[in-house]
Amino acid sequence: MNNTKTSPGLLVKFGKNWVVFFLIVLCVLFSFIGKGFFANNTINNILLSSSPALLLAVGETFVIVSGGIDLSIGFVRGMVAVISAIVMRDLYAMGYSAFLSILAGIVIGLLAGLLPGLLSGMLIAKFKVPPFIATLGMYGISNGIAYGLCSGFPIINVPQEAGRLGNGHIHYYFSGLGFSLFNRPPGMLDSQLRNLVRIFPNSILISGLIITVFGYILARTRFGQHTYAIGGNIDAARRAGINVDWHLVKIYVISSFFAALSGVLSVLIFSNGSHTQFSASLELFAVAAVVIGGASLSGGKGSIRGSFLGVLILSVLEVGFLMAGIFAFYRYIAVGSILVLAVIIEQTFPELIYD
Repeated sequence: MNNTKTSPGLLVKFGKNWVVFFLIVLCVLFSFIGKGFFANNTINNILLSSSPALLLAVGETFVIVSGGIDLSIGFVRGMVAVISAIVMRDLYAMGYSAFLSILAGIVIGLLAGLLPGLLSGMLIAKFKVPPFIATLGMYGISNGIAYGLCSGFPIINVPQEAGRLGNGHIHYYFSGLGFSLFNRPPGMLDSQLRNLVRIFPNSILISGLIITVFGYILARTRFGQHTYAIGGNIDAARRAGINVDWHLVKIYVISSFFAALSGVLSVLIFSNGSHTQFSASLELFAVAAVVIGGASLSGGKGSIRGSFLGVLILSVLEVGFLMAGIFAFYRYIAVGSILVLAVIIEQTFPELIYD
């Protein structure tokens, strides 16, 4: 009799946390296939590579929970990266300090990145353009602007301090010199960098703080409740007195804001503003991460925690395949397979995943 009571409970627990179990299985598998998978540098690489993708996924989470989709975020990210890098490069070349050049590049890039979301939201809310079409339009416009500004080449010669900020870590440790905060221990030689232990990238701290705030907004505030209500039943949300049109505008601005943050962060990490046609796949990976994390494409379901786990799975796959010497195209096959699996689980066993 006890078995019949605990068995369904365990099944429900597994259904709600299957992504966590799957992530653990992946980590264990790659620890056998690739040497040093749990090494400090590998973990840092996973965190560093996942931070820009995580920002895209968080913005997409708000959109998908509201019942929409944003296909423009990959090219918005590329557009902002180019604009931000151009501002940093040009101001620095004009003699402004590295600090002012970087700050101006960040602020102008973020402001420019808000415009596609505002336009998409207005088209969807006021002119009733389907989200797929509205954001596909912004996809093309952002792509064209970015390509026109950079002609397909990376924007280089940004201040070196930008790269130091983006690739810096919270703690450093070197045997004999101890720990230091934000900078490598004083007295260290360049020849000793190979043995320097870097702990927790700055990019994760920056991303984590912002994501924590918006995670709280989605999960614990009236704004978040209205987002879930609109995604669950937009007509019922209107009857409940929610200003659906204005709320949707804000949702798409949030998505664009996170795409802009991702673009700025990519400039700081890679020390250039790059825009390629590969950006088109970034929004697909963001959508995949959100769905793998438990969100429903029909709206009304999803969480920042789930999207975070989805991004971790994709990052672990990327780094694990690279360390194991597996061809890159297998990663795309794996991502597609996991995405289909996530949708099948959601559609077949919704009672095991959602309350």
